[in-house]
Amino acid sequence: MKVSMLHLNSISVRKWPTALKREFPFNLAIVQALRKMEFTSPVTFFVGENGSGKSTVLEAIACAAGSITIGSENVKTDKTLGAVRKLAQQFKLTWQQRTHKGFFLRAEDFFGYAKRLAQMRAEMEEEMQAVDEEYQGRSETAKGLAKMAYGRELHDMRSRYGEGLDTYSHGESFLTLFQSRFVPNGLYLMDEPEAPLSPIRQLSFIAAVKQMVEQNAQFIIATHSPIIMAFPNATILSFDEARIRAVNYDDLEHVTLTRAFLNNPEAYLKHL
Repeated sequence: MKVSMLHLNSISVRKWPTALKREFPFNLAIVQALRKMEFTSPVTFFVGENGSGKSTVLEAIACAAGSITIGSENVKTDKTLGAVRKLAQQFKLTWQQRTHKGFFLRAEDFFGYAKRLAQMRAEMEEEMQAVDEEYQGRSETAKGLAKMAYGRELHDMRSRYGEGLDTYSHGESFLTLFQSRFVPNGLYLMDEPEAPLSPIRQLSFIAAVKQMVEQNAQFIIATHSPIIMAFPNATILSFDEARIRAVNYDDLEHVTLTRAFLNNPEAYLKHL
């Protein structure tokens, strides 16, 4: 695999006022212990149990980096990120090469994005129909000029997403979004991208990530998926203890438990 150039080298945390330590997310043990996090490979995974703080730290990095979002809100205005933006203000980001390409995506935001695209498409189709009615009896040239802007937008949407993300299954539309929005030299921050993806689709997602890594993209991904975590030469950071630490793939509880279950499911199911 071609070695990708890193964009984000590290984050360091300023010392915040004592009063903030009682507020979320400053009251999380993993946040209080965080001083510096270095990124040494083009793909970094944040792993840990629910509530461990991995998503919170990822969201704060997205806010500090000013990432473009794919979802219902912008990181600067999303009310659900209000507390996290306070944490982001305490982050100092060190870049090897600053990039404004890429995006931040939470799995739950995707469905709002797909709905908004469908609404935009419907509105443009209504506008084109209105032009047909308004321009009855006028030349095709005049009608074509009036519809040009709407037609161009619809063509661009179909070129990127086909007939629309809402026409696919959740997994297909999620993967289509990734493949259509990935560009070289981007920083991609993703929270649980495996949520709508079947195991086969997760392998397709890994292939898309690999393709972008070979074009100087960098990924930081919070995930529970042993399939996605298996990406070659990735750095895996565990949030399951008092401090964030690098771990080996084979030592992850997600991996060992999944292997043990698949090898002998009856041993686990008999206790249900």
